Amino acid sequence: MTDENGQSETNTDISRRSVLKGAVALGAVAMAGGFALNLAAPGSAQAELKKLPAKWDETWDVVIVGSGFAGLAAAAEAAGAGAKVVILEKMPTYGGNSIINGGVFAAWDSKFHYRQNLNLGDDSPKQHASDTVKGGDYYNLPELVEVMANGAEPALNWMIDEGGAQIRPTVTRAGGHSAYRTHSAVAGVGREYTEALRKIAEKRGAQIILNSQVTWVWRQDADPGSPVLGLEVKRGRRTLNIKADKAVILASGGFSRDIKMRLAHNPRLVESFNCTNQPGATGEMIRFAQSVGADTLQMNFIQLYPFAEPETGILDTPAVYPFNGPGYGIVYVSKSGERFVNELERRDVCAFAQINLGANAKPTYSIFNESMVLKMGGSNEEVAAGVAKGRFIMADTIADLAGKLKIPADMLATTINKHNKYIEEGKDPDFNKPMTKVMIPLAQGPFYAVAQWPAVHHCMGGLRINPQAQVIDIFSNVIPGLYAAGEVAGGVHGSNRLGSNAIPDCVSFGRVAGTSAAKEKSRV
Repeated sequence: MTDENGQSETNTDISRRSVLKGAVALGAVAMAGGFALNLAAPGSAQAELKKLPAKWDETWDVVIVGSGFAGLAAAAEAAGAGAKVVILEKMPTYGGNSIINGGVFAAWDSKFHYRQNLNLGDDSPKQHASDTVKGGDYYNLPELVEVMANGAEPALNWMIDEGGAQIRPTVTRAGGHSAYRTHSAVAGVGREYTEALRKIAEKRGAQIILNSQVTWVWRQDADPGSPVLGLEVKRGRRTLNIKADKAVILASGGFSRDIKMRLAHNPRLVESFNCTNQPGATGEMIRFAQSVGADTLQMNFIQLYPFAEPETGILDTPAVYPFNGPGYGIVYVSKSGERFVNELERRDVCAFAQINLGANAKPTYSIFNESMVLKMGGSNEEVAAGVAKGRFIMADTIADLAGKLKIPADMLATTINKHNKYIEEGKDPDFNKPMTKVMIPLAQGPFYAVAQWPAVHHCMGGLRINPQAQVIDIFSNVIPGLYAAGEVAGGVHGSNRLGSNAIPDCVSFGRVAGTSAAKEKSRV
């Protein structure tokens, strides 16, 4: 069946359009009764009738939900353009997942030109975009990928120049990337960038209000010209209605911590999987946006982080070393002392290679030596702290390391010697890993191991947006006054996010959303 433009339509398309057309027809009835638009499924927690506010408790030009990378970047740009801006954060501290992020940022260049200065090969925004689309199995929306890839380098320099962010004097080649383009924060975590963005945003006049949980998105009806009006917010014991004269920007992150929502979209990610996310990553803003007509896409694409701490699932500083190390020769081994994957493979491949080892395979290990530490964006202080905590296991020889890990010493020695030979010969016949001249053989100690196991990490799917970060409804129209940026939005990463693409995605689209929202006409 085809639509009026000759394009093929699925039954799902027809169903969605029928629902929205019905909602438009019912809009007049709702308006007459003073009720807000609500397209939530009958019987769901969001399905109750809600009356539009008779008055507003607060009024801002731009209201932003979420205080991570995307929300802070949006606030900085909107406030910088003269808008009166507030960030609503439901948790008691700012930063969400961003502040505990691994601090790795993919950009083809920076003001310091470390890749070029270290003779680590060529790169470009086009190559970055191409890797991202390939890594996402071509499910990505190319026009969104271009926003991220083109925005990455200026976003990184902006945080350095205006926010005081510091990066280490190296770049790494991470799994799925064809170039050395991953920059590491000096702090070793995302706080390096959230602090920089917070500084810029607050300097420009944006405010952050904590313990402010959004409980509804106000929109009058489903007519394509009907804008989002504001938000219902629970703050302590009070319920407030906050008006957005220009726009609402959703930057609330994903839903990895909402097990019911996660299972509804990807049933294999059962409750027994650990999760790297902070407790607030529960996805309600996606559900509220859907209730006012927003479309979603690719919600089943949910990523595992292959290198989380095995018992808790946290993404601590040692858990970033296995991610940063493949371009410099780190080796992943099982409890039998054998390699099980191409270490430069993307995250989903690495994660399921571990899971497919069997029920008793937990944990696997990454093996590196002291010569790699600085090159892969680490520091000697971090390693010493990790050893003290028992996260890094140190030994002077591979045999001693095997003994401490309780894995067969002969097999581990054979595995490491073979890998050293592959580096020397420039070819990996076992897993076809691209071997480069900057990889370091594991020939001289001290040697280190870090335990790792997959944990639920990132939602690639989310709200449908366009390159201006405007949210699109299920009838393919822009919802006036509603924007989304960061993990709450889908379409950038496809089926699998390449590691270190999260921050450039969030900051690039946050900047776009904030700039665009500030240009909206006031609805006073």
